[in-house]
Amino acid sequence: MTLRPSGPLAVVAAAVLWGTAGTAGAVAAADSVSLAAARLVIGGAVLALVAVLARSRTAEPQVKAGARESVHDHGVGRGRRGNPRMIITMGVGAGAVAAYQLAFFAAVDRTGVAIGTVVAIGSGPVFTGLLSWLTDRRPPSRRWALATAAAIAGCALLITGGGAGGADAEGIGLALLGGLLYALYAVIAARAIGEGMDSAAVMGVLFGGAAVIMLPVLVMTGPGWLAEPRGLLTALYLGCATTALAYLLYGRGLRTTPVATAATLALAEPAVAALLGLIVLHEHLPAVSWGGLVLLALSLAVVAVPGRAASERKPAPARLGSAA
Repeated sequence: MTLRPSGPLAVVAAAVLWGTAGTAGAVAAADSVSLAAARLVIGGAVLALVAVLARSRTAEPQVKAGARESVHDHGVGRGRRGNPRMIITMGVGAGAVAAYQLAFFAAVDRTGVAIGTVVAIGSGPVFTGLLSWLTDRRPPSRRWALATAAAIAGCALLITGGGAGGADAEGIGLALLGGLLYALYAVIAARAIGEGMDSAAVMGVLFGGAAVIMLPVLVMTGPGWLAEPRGLLTALYLGCATTALAYLLYGRGLRTTPVATAATLALAEPAVAALLGLIVLHEHLPAVSWGGLVLLALSLAVVAVPGRAASERKPAPARLGSAA
């Protein structure tokens, strides 16, 4: 019997894996950009391989079914195959995945980890909600807006401990760009899955393409640290667990979870990172941060549990470039 977690649970599980990345990366003696590039190259390669294997397993039944259908209708199914708009859209998504890494680490370099993370991660759900509104022609619910605002506030308190000062304006702009890029590839993935593409295939295309883009970055930043056992094991964990497995779960969650809701649930990532830092790295968590952790947890619970009206509605199939 195969375990198939529900949509919100799969998204939260992905966020938990993302939250372990910082603690795992702390043990590797590598530049942060080089570490991120290695993570994306390895994770993207694994996701691309999973997509190819999944396609090969389903290819023969699809060929047989297509042969039977072609007796009655020779044109069935040809429209979606090789759709130029879909190819361009997925290419944009792959570019957004790679550009997010660069924008985020550039922002952190200018503003510091706390502020850069708060702005990038906190703005992601807002941009996702706005992009979903534009593509679906349906505004997010008031419940989502209030819970997301509370979750972002909790995230800010958790990471900064209430003591963050001013920051470089360009760094803030780069962090906001990172949040927008995250929202862009999340919405692209959700729309492709809603149109009928397999979630593993979507993630394989997005992250496989991003891996190709980030490979030169890894080479230019010096991959020598991968020759050390500790560095290699860290990169493998970051690539296989916090990228490949996490995004397979995230893609599964997007099948049944609205992308704006998924982006808010993904804010569980900094909570997990903070708790691991407290337990594993023996970091100190001030009282204000504990308050932010509680506020974040309550907000995510509100988002994760559907309202009565929402649970009674069946989600409409999403289509690229059209209203849902």
